[in-house]
Amino acid sequence: MSEANPVLLPGFRGRQTASAPLGARTWFRVGGAAEWLLQPADTEDLANALAALAPDFPVLSLGACSNVIIRDGGIDGAVVRLGRGFADIVRDNDGLVVGAACLDATVAETAAQAGLGGLEFLAGIPGSIGGAVVMNAGAYGSDIAAVLDWAEIVTRAGDLVRLPVASLAFGYRRSALSDGSVVVRARLRGTPADPTSVAAKIADVRASREASQPVRARTGGSTFRNPDAAQTQYKAWELIDAAGCRGLRMGGAQVSEKHCNFLLNTGDATARDLESLGDTVRARVLERSGVSLHWEIRRIGRLEAA
Repeated sequence: MSEANPVLLPGFRGRQTASAPLGARTWFRVGGAAEWLLQPADTEDLANALAALAPDFPVLSLGACSNVIIRDGGIDGAVVRLGRGFADIVRDNDGLVVGAACLDATVAETAAQAGLGGLEFLAGIPGSIGGAVVMNAGAYGSDIAAVLDWAEIVTRAGDLVRLPVASLAFGYRRSALSDGSVVVRARLRGTPADPTSVAAKIADVRASREASQPVRARTGGSTFRNPDAAQTQYKAWELIDAAGCRGLRMGGAQVSEKHCNFLLNTGDATARDLESLGDTVRARVLERSGVSLHWEIRRIGRLEAA
């Protein structure tokens, strides 16, 4: 083993990189480095890797990094990022069997070409299928829980397991997947439909998203979950707006003026700027409305470099 090219896992067929910068991989374009970045060649490679790592060695799976703030101090342990070996899409009767690295929008487009409806909402979700399963991603009246038949995961121990949708205990933007496990494949159920009609619905979803969200900015999707209807009738963005936070700035971070449940990196923001701005928004909303907003964006890693 050379210091210039350290190796965490002898025999690993994918790419393993020490001190791998992650900021440029995120939609916010901020954050520190991963102690190790593992990009497995295929499911077998991933399973062997997780089985070989000590049980207490931290493992975190990241997808398209569209809804995450990686803190400036970086991430300890191994970050798993799936690539081409996990990007197949196969028609399976009334559904699609989809690799976890596939982008949500690509799956929606493929479903349209296959004459399958019901998956159009995926065109409005930035990210990949693996992350969508983990967080039960949803938009435009549907979510993963409504269309998922099963998901295959590699457990932290390195076992490949197929889980039916019922065992994932989906809730609002959450699932029961255990820490360290990695989604590798999923079956999404559709309904036979005219491809032209499905394509038109996808176009409507995209037009709506373009009109209402800052899709061309350095952002990370919805920042906070909408509160439970039993707590308030207002959505998160309405509470944020009423608290006077639209356009609020902190360092290089800003609350979007177009949709105030989105944070923006205006060009020179740090992860600390973004997280501090989000916490300031939460405090102002709580003070004005009595409602405690909960983060939808994941904040992970160390606040500062060791």
